[in-house]
Amino acid sequence: MRILWLKTELLHPVDKGGKIRTYQMLRHINQLHDVTYLTLIKHDEPIDALAQAGEYCRRLIPVKHAEIAKFSPQFYRDLAFNLGSSMPYAIQKYRSAAMQEAIEHELCSRQYDAVVCDFLTPSINFKSDAATPTVLFQHNVESSIWKRHYEIQQHPLKRALFYNQWQKMLRYERETCRQFNAVVAVSATDRDQMRDEFGLRNVYDVPTGVDTDYFRPLGGQPQPAELVFTGSMDWLPNEDAIAFFAERILPIIALSRPLVKLTVVGRNPSARLRELAAADARITVTGRVDDVRPYIDRAAAYVVPLRIGGGTRLKIYEAMAMAKPVISTTIGAEGLPLRDGKDLLIADEPEAFARAVLRAVDDQTFADQLGEKARALVCERFGWEHAADSFIDICGSISKKASKRQAA
Repeated sequence: MRILWLKTELLHPVDKGGKIRTYQMLRHINQLHDVTYLTLIKHDEPIDALAQAGEYCRRLIPVKHAEIAKFSPQFYRDLAFNLGSSMPYAIQKYRSAAMQEAIEHELCSRQYDAVVCDFLTPSINFKSDAATPTVLFQHNVESSIWKRHYEIQQHPLKRALFYNQWQKMLRYERETCRQFNAVVAVSATDRDQMRDEFGLRNVYDVPTGVDTDYFRPLGGQPQPAELVFTGSMDWLPNEDAIAFFAERILPIIALSRPLVKLTVVGRNPSARLRELAAADARITVTGRVDDVRPYIDRAAAYVVPLRIGGGTRLKIYEAMAMAKPVISTTIGAEGLPLRDGKDLLIADEPEAFARAVLRAVDDQTFADQLGEKARALVCERFGWEHAADSFIDICGSISKKASKRQAA
């Protein structure tokens, strides 16, 4: 198949969930199919990020785009102007006449079997060509994330802002999903939600995967009271998770384990997180690292205290593949076919979450058994090749349907 893949960023460095999922799937898809990757890039994009695109596509079409830095004066100005717009800010900021022109030119000059819009964000620059089958790859139900931001927010002005963005995203997401020939979710939970809330018929799900050769036990000795969390720390749900853990859960754990430590590993930590770490010696915030595995390997347990989110958390499978006991909230493990007490521990309230952590760090035999079973499960069932095969089957199916309609 010849596929035009639309995105708003290059995939290197492969340092956050959405990039990891796309990179791993495209690596497999591109081995057997012809992928053209058309994306927005920053004006100061590293040369190696452009050069490494050959790992996941046969052709790269980069379109330069001026990205507004979060929390800059221009960011707040644009956010204020957005209040009067019907478009959610998280989509509007990716509007690009140059990208729209590049897509139109590509569809006029080459014949494709399918166009894939990766996340909602590129959709603002894409007008469906009736002659080419289209797929929207939904890594999350985006409106659900904004709804959860609104639900947990206490500050009146922020609460009003999140409500505003939630309602805009809900309208945009519903309307946009209906314009594609197929929508692909990353879990059966998201698939069913979009089917019910958006009235979609052609919505499918592909499994979440993990590279079990890369993520494996390194043989180190776990530190008995060290916990770890990994993730892109410029994503608001991750920031909220760590603040929630630091303020509500860690003090409870420390009553029984005074030497407990939490290491937060991930790019672009906010000022709020840096301040938390500065004020509490038990918390270390690393920022971006080249390899998260040593941090996971030396931890006694892996924590996922998410209160906001959508899609599925790749980080859970990565920790499981490294044979670590995982303690997660229900939202953190949402969409993953995992069993509480068998594959990981699930708890939502601070006291219950703290008890689950203490169970994992205090009972080494239990922790080892939980971790070993977790690794065996992901090795058996959740390789990335399964996700890639499922995705390309969906693309092939809608392409065949389109061909039959045209022939008729």
